[in-house]
Amino acid sequence: MNEPEFEEIYREIFPFWSKMPDRDKDYLCQNSYRVTYPKGKNIHGGDECSGVILVRSGSLRLYMMSEEGKDITLYRLHKGDLCMLSASCVLEAVTFDVFVDAEEDSQCCVISGPAFASVSERNPDIRIFALETAVSRFSDVMWVMQQILFMSLDKRLAIFLSDESVRTGADTIELTHGQIARYIGSAREVVSRMLKYFASEGIVELSRGGVRILDKERLRKLTF
Repeated sequence: MNEPEFEEIYREIFPFWSKMPDRDKDYLCQNSYRVTYPKGKNIHGGDECSGVILVRSGSLRLYMMSEEGKDITLYRLHKGDLCMLSASCVLEAVTFDVFVDAEEDSQCCVISGPAFASVSERNPDIRIFALETAVSRFSDVMWVMQQILFMSLDKRLAIFLSDESVRTGADTIELTHGQIARYIGSAREVVSRMLKYFASEGIVELSRGGVRILDKERLRKLTF
């Protein structure tokens, strides 16, 4: 991908683009690259500055990990979403470690973290945008914490299955029990037992290919 192509993309993504000096636009484009991350690839780990990541296709998962190796999914990024937490050198106020994995083969545009940080120092609009983008994602994080701390597992699982069905536009959720467990902050064995209960009630059907929703109305009632 050449510089004019990056500029065309950034013009649509960044509201501050038209206000930037041409030299800063050129600098960001020169320090951008396109990359395809294979499914399962760890893209960012800990406090490193991997850069600002724009998802062009595929899906990324952001999560935190305990010292014992247990992880909690914070949120997921899909086409058109921007990841700022992978650029710790831009958001110095973010002091906790965040990890990013590719959930599926994902094409992304990446802006060098130091380059983005350098330009943001000269352009307050960029720093404000970066902070607002990060803050908007913290509402997703708080929602996850609220679910884990205050919601029963059956409700959390029903919400996840319903939301995933809406997102993908399909009745079959093509995820393993282990993946679902990571997304809702539980253990695979516990999720498997609850899915089997849902299946015994005729709400879902389980197969090696995933979870098929049979009764959307009953599943929806479990979310209340």
